Amino acid sequence: MTGSPKVRDSTVAGVTLTHPDRILYPPQGTTKRDLALFYESIAEWIVPHLKGRPISLVRCPEGVGGACFYQKHVGVWGPSGARRVKIKEKSKVGEYLVVDDLAALVGLVQMGVLEIHTWNAVVADIERPNRLVFDLDPDPALPWARVAEAARLVRDRLSSAGLRSWVKTTGGKGLHVVVPLAPGPTWAESGEFARAVAEAMAQEEPRRYTAQMARSSRGGKIFIDYLRNVRGATSVAAFSTRATPQAPVSVPVDWEELSTDLRGDHFTLARVRTRLARLRADPWKGYWTTRQSLPSPHGESRAPGRGTRERRRTSRSN
Repeated sequence: MTGSPKVRDSTVAGVTLTHPDRILYPPQGTTKRDLALFYESIAEWIVPHLKGRPISLVRCPEGVGGACFYQKHVGVWGPSGARRVKIKEKSKVGEYLVVDDLAALVGLVQMGVLEIHTWNAVVADIERPNRLVFDLDPDPALPWARVAEAARLVRDRLSSAGLRSWVKTTGGKGLHVVVPLAPGPTWAESGEFARAVAEAMAQEEPRRYTAQMARSSRGGKIFIDYLRNVRGATSVAAFSTRATPQAPVSVPVDWEELSTDLRGDHFTLARVRTRLARLRADPWKGYWTTRQSLPSPHGESRAPGRGTRERRRTSRSN
């Protein structure tokens, strides 16, 4: 190996890090180099969730102790390893980044990125989303058991519509229920379906759930955020870190793991490494090969609001 030890220590996946010893997460002493090495160690897990998708970012150039800001468009900056793509928007053309490999991911770390949020479509087929995401955002006062129950109810409602779903922690307060799709629905169709699921749950149990974004409507409830499914909206990527002090990570889990011990921010940088080392199988293995279509809006037996009460009783008896 050539080069000085200092240069080698500041290079990860071929990307040279400036200020590699800058502390990004002070409570753990996690440096920029530590974060780059973390992503290098889990590249086979995270890159498939990023590849081909436009992203939006949360940048914290000085770490979580400094100023952080959300960035949607690339502008003049950007790591050389990431693709730049132009996407037509309502009033202009926006330029986005796409991370297709580890070098591009480490390039984001170099730029101080602590959160990566992805679209529900890939650039190659940008007008046809290939997944749905339901973001369960609870009132902080609610017990975790309520959040886990909500995720299962979303799963059961989707199942009654003929759709399989998977779950992951968000690295924040809640959970994401994710539905892979064969590209085909329009943004309007996928958004309308997601809205119907959320509103049906809120109408059945208005004291427990809401589909309204307004903070005033969320007290004591779980907001079923279906708006992640409109064109241009994003959700935090699986295995992305979050820009909060404890260095939490959004992690795919098995439905059986939704115990009272799990929380949305349960998995941290350190815990993810341990988890992956002990996993016997990918809890989302079936996700990658599942190709399913949204039910017909005229299909009475597969409308998202049908058959849920029976499924709920079955769920609670398990």
